[in-house]
Amino acid sequence: MKTNPLQHDPSCMDDLDPSSLLTDEATRQIQSRIAPTFGFEQINLRSALGRVLHEDVRSSRDVPGHTNSAMDGYAVRGVDLPKEGTRSFELLGTAWAGRPFSGEVSSGQCVRIMTGAPMPAGTDTVVIQEHVQLEDDKVQMDCSNQLGQNVRRAGEDIAKFQTVLETGRKLTPADLGLLASLGIGEIKVFRKLRVAFFSTGDELCSIGEQLEPGCVYDSNRYTLYGMLKRLGAEPIDMGVIRDRKQDTFEAFEAAAKCADVIITSGGVSVGEADYVKECLEELGQINFWKVAMKPGRPLAFGQIKDAWFFGLPGNPVSVMVTFYIFVQPALRKLMGESNAAPLHLQARSESKLRKKAGRTEFQRGILSLDASNQFTVSKTGAQGSGILTSMSQANCFIILPLEAESVESGSMVEVLPFAAVV
Repeated sequence: MKTNPLQHDPSCMDDLDPSSLLTDEATRQIQSRIAPTFGFEQINLRSALGRVLHEDVRSSRDVPGHTNSAMDGYAVRGVDLPKEGTRSFELLGTAWAGRPFSGEVSSGQCVRIMTGAPMPAGTDTVVIQEHVQLEDDKVQMDCSNQLGQNVRRAGEDIAKFQTVLETGRKLTPADLGLLASLGIGEIKVFRKLRVAFFSTGDELCSIGEQLEPGCVYDSNRYTLYGMLKRLGAEPIDMGVIRDRKQDTFEAFEAAAKCADVIITSGGVSVGEADYVKECLEELGQINFWKVAMKPGRPLAFGQIKDAWFFGLPGNPVSVMVTFYIFVQPALRKLMGESNAAPLHLQARSESKLRKKAGRTEFQRGILSLDASNQFTVSKTGAQGSGILTSMSQANCFIILPLEAESVESGSMVEVLPFAAVV
């Protein structure tokens, strides 16, 4: 067995680092510290898609507002329906949606009725048009019908004063329709969360700049912008900050003045040019800065004045993994959204997955259904933290627990579909 004669601190290359927080504990610490303390704005309904409700919505009316027909057919008194054979009913007229029948229906009578039309006085049952026979002004009905059928009762969808949507709900297209059905044209929502972000590193170039030897284009600001925009936050792109302490310090001070949350990528490692952690210690506080995960161990969480801070690693995949696992749930809570744990699935791995015990791993995979409608997953090739194609091609994370080691093909694994988080 090989031994290393030099003593060294654990690095991102090591699977076991006793000073790293477990992923569940990191999540717990973040969630226990933050709270939705931001204000609200009142906006029109068409602008409310994807926004988070600031207060409960209660109905001021019954929906539907009147008992009406669920089908095109004939409205009758249910007690008049024959128990056997057929019966002839006198046709009095027609009830239209928006033009109700004004008379009252007595025994042995019926009214032609359209879907959505209010039930005529005296009726409680609709026989669909396909189940009758017409003979001049007479309508023949048989014994196959039942009392109360094909009728929508007033308030059966929503009762007056009922709470229909609760504080913290992220509004969907169906919610907009629901609110419109109540006649609500404006709604109170949490204001958008302002999130400032910047990348750190002398090697980073913005798109359009000439790449010098050893330099790379900064992709992290684009993935962060996309993730923040899709989440519904207000992104504030502060560009690339060079590896100088004063520049980093000034960037933090400027971000804390304009944002609720500050996110950086790079600069949270232990290199001589990594100033994020050092500046954070001077300007604010650090709650933790290492998590037992792969990729993404050097993750910092803290506070600068009134702004929350997340220091993400510099590698592109690590940025996205740590954002989706830790930052996004925190931002959702800060935005006022009710906590809804994402859906995790079990799937059969079609790949052999390499791993050592000591860290929770988030490998990138492609989730699909096989011929027997069972979930299967395969990895997206090389899993290095700098291989952004592994995220672009994937549709899920394959989550391998802390204590797990390599997984053989055919084994069951835990999967987090991107549809649940992206």
